[in-house]
Amino acid sequence: MNFHRAPNTFVGQVYLKVANLERSLAFYQKVIGFKVLQQAERKAVLTTDGKTALLTIEQPENVIPKQPRTTGLYHFALLLPERSDLANALNHLINTGYPLQGASDHLVSEAIYLADPDGNGIEIYADRPSSKWNWKNSEVIMATEPLNAENLLSEGIGEWKGLPAGTIMGHIHLHVSDLSKAEEFYCKALGFNVVSRYGSHALFISTGSYHHHIGLNTWNGVGAPAPLENSVGLKCFNLVYPSLEARAGAIERLEAIGAPVEEENGSCLTEDPSGNRIRLDI
Repeated sequence: MNFHRAPNTFVGQVYLKVANLERSLAFYQKVIGFKVLQQAERKAVLTTDGKTALLTIEQPENVIPKQPRTTGLYHFALLLPERSDLANALNHLINTGYPLQGASDHLVSEAIYLADPDGNGIEIYADRPSSKWNWKNSEVIMATEPLNAENLLSEGIGEWKGLPAGTIMGHIHLHVSDLSKAEEFYCKALGFNVVSRYGSHALFISTGSYHHHIGLNTWNGVGAPAPLENSVGLKCFNLVYPSLEARAGAIERLEAIGAPVEEENGSCLTEDPSGNRIRLDI
């Protein structure tokens, strides 16, 4: 099943603020393997297939470094089409010598973790077939076990040519200030369902029984403040709704709970209770 198309709601694009556009472009092209779709003086739109925007990086005026212990991005996650693609990506990262922050087997997926030069978190992963995921009481069973890198690398089948064209934005994981308020916002208003809870500190949510389209945590502290507007980090991300009617329903529910909603260039913008900005698209 494809969890990133209608009738599901999913993350399509992520927009980041960086300290130095030239440095970030070099990283995202040479280390991660993106291609440039569009570029301006202070902004670049990145793609893997030459037509679909996945990541936009922008250098704000008077930018300041990423602020610690704030809400915002924990990581964005690039979902590769095949396990062999993840093997090739891991082999490439080993060859570049770029430092990894972790590598995990989550049962539903295998993942490697790193950060860009500004400290923005990145996950690169491949899903196991959903038929092999296990569920208990409407929650998907996940874990964080060591990745069997030797076994994964044995699946590599070719030289590194950048991210494959079928790469998509698999999910986003956010720091929030209050988990219960975040759950009300994302589930009651935006239409997601809880698929996994990790005590009182983290929550995974999705549509269509995916293992998660959005992760939420309070690991930067309950009550953590939003970063300053010109801080490196997350600018916003978008959610892709399957229809005008589905998006209209989300907007109506957002207004019912008192969440901000505004229109901008044909898109709708909202903001979660922790200050994370979201575009609602179709």
